[in-house]
Amino acid sequence: MSAQPHPLPEPAQPRPSSLEAWTLALRPKTLGASGVPVAVGSAVAQAQGEFHALIALVCLAVALLLQVAANLANDAVDFVAGIDGPSRRGPQRVTQAGLIPARSVLRAAALALGLAACAGGYLVWSGGAPILAIGLAAIVGAVAYSAGPFPLASHALGELAAFVFFGIVAVTGTTYLHTGSFSPLALLASLPVASLVTNLMLTNNLRDIESDREAGKYTLAVRLGARAMRAGYLGLLGFAYAAPLWLWGSSEAGVRIFLPWLSLPLAAPLARELLGARTSQEFARALVGTARLHLVYGTLLVLGLLR
Repeated sequence: MSAQPHPLPEPAQPRPSSLEAWTLALRPKTLGASGVPVAVGSAVAQAQGEFHALIALVCLAVALLLQVAANLANDAVDFVAGIDGPSRRGPQRVTQAGLIPARSVLRAAALALGLAACAGGYLVWSGGAPILAIGLAAIVGAVAYSAGPFPLASHALGELAAFVFFGIVAVTGTTYLHTGSFSPLALLASLPVASLVTNLMLTNNLRDIESDREAGKYTLAVRLGARAMRAGYLGLLGFAYAAPLWLWGSSEAGVRIFLPWLSLPLAAPLARELLGARTSQEFARALVGTARLHLVYGTLLVLGLLR
């Protein structure tokens, strides 16, 4: 009798190039979380008769740089703190995988923060003390999400930080820079944006619930459990799709404000996928779908606000 052949070993995955590693560290698929609120805030300003292209571009640059800084800091700090260990279920992190040293990633995060502060100087010059306060809070928030004596992500405050900074602050602050005043319409328009971007954070933390618990990272998902987080996702989704109703009730929005409802065919299967997600691959699809929904809904909201 002939011996059974041994199975061939799996081919080794090629090591990413330096450019590919840095691209991975920046998490480009998540950057719509910065662009959408700036676009919505600018659309509100245009609807109110005020729009300045340079303001919009600089706001976008600052928002993207702050998110890049937060992404990079999260990658390095979570690895150094032992949070991103072998049991982590999410996508590859460059420091965990040994692709880029943590020190280099932190230096890049500091560079992104510095560039954001430099670009933000123009916004402070344009908007004055309120924008200075918002800018300082945003920089502190970008760092404090993962680092510092009280990291927000480790104290069940990640979702709240996303709702406030990537929703309310980003939209209303952008509108203020265009118009010179805080607009009730901007506040109303910020709420569905905040809801959907918070669902990105919620999905991420739901996926990592077991590894975060083992590492002592007490996210909201760890504290409340998976069932509550899935219910929260559905609640925020419903809240976002109710938003056109109250926006239509405002004197400044017309019937086109219902355009975001065209994204419902994306939302319904996504909700089912999130409710049934158990594996890393299933959560990855839910996360990509949530990011896509945020972008599509936000684009339709912008079109609904423009005049």
